[in-house]
Amino acid sequence: MGKQQPHSPASGSSLNTLVQNGTSQMNNGIYKPEITVHGNGTDVSNDKAMKGKAKRKTITQAMALSLVDVAKNNGRLERMQPYWNTYHCQNKVYSSGGRLYGMYCKNRFCTLCCANRKADIMNRYLPIIRQWEAPYFVTLTVKAVPARLLKSRIKKGIIRAFQQITAKYRKKHQRGKGIKLMGIKSLECNFNPIRKTYNPHLHLIVPSKEIADILVKEWLLKWGKEFTSSKAQHRTQVRNKEQALIEIVKYGSKIFTEPDVNKKATQKGQHQIHTAALDNIFRAMQGCRIFERFGFNLVLDQTHEKKKTILRTYEKWEFNMQHSDWLNQETLKGLTGYMVNNELYTLLSAKINQTSQ
Repeated sequence: MGKQQPHSPASGSSLNTLVQNGTSQMNNGIYKPEITVHGNGTDVSNDKAMKGKAKRKTITQAMALSLVDVAKNNGRLERMQPYWNTYHCQNKVYSSGGRLYGMYCKNRFCTLCCANRKADIMNRYLPIIRQWEAPYFVTLTVKAVPARLLKSRIKKGIIRAFQQITAKYRKKHQRGKGIKLMGIKSLECNFNPIRKTYNPHLHLIVPSKEIADILVKEWLLKWGKEFTSSKAQHRTQVRNKEQALIEIVKYGSKIFTEPDVNKKATQKGQHQIHTAALDNIFRAMQGCRIFERFGFNLVLDQTHEKKKTILRTYEKWEFNMQHSDWLNQETLKGLTGYMVNNELYTLLSAKINQTSQ
């Protein structure tokens, strides 16, 4: 779908590549070098997962191209290479033994890499949350700001305020005068296309209502009525622990933006992608931890090592933007059979908005 774009002059300069060994093997009359791959790969027989992967790659590639243009047009040349790396993420993949292998850019604005990060966080943190008897979901927010104030509001405002609150109660707990605050939190930022403002906020899951109430109380005291209100903060008891964790393991920003955030529902086909706004959010969040724990330690699995596999017989696939799928480089057959629906096609081809926000 869409126009196939050329590779960037520096494409892949910081994107990890697969290791090609010196030994070659004959395969269908063609010599192929042995390849060393890392990790367990993706199960190619899982049709739903493979189509989801193709969909994420399609969205990411279209978004990355637009982000490259935004960075170039605004003279932010240092931003172009990370966006090109994301454009090339998983462009070339290799299948062998029912598994699919490829390297990832690991950028937080890549939906392919975010899906991997989400799975990793779920595996590590869901067992902990399941041990909490009555956890609460908390949202802490402040008034929205224009783009020029976003970075300061995030780093000197929201992050610093939360650190001060937890430090205060850590000292009180050490003196035996207060409860220990603990939980997990994620940083997110929404864009309002009507007002052209940004709303950075925190989502948290904490073990009890007591901790939730303390956080909201201290947050309101820290910011005051000038910057926030009690109505803007939310805390609800978690009914589905897995779903609550999924809710806070997000990209850090909403890629698909509603045309009017005040409406309860957006009509089909009315979403947009505001890449200039996304670039502002990504730049403001640079260097920040999007997801982290507080008040407790995570037991690390010291036995886990990234698996290495040498592929001697394999098929090579390369992503084709016009087909929204990976094509076999010898037979030109598609890997997943994924087809973009009309709504997504319209969104990616006609509703990516690069207007400065």
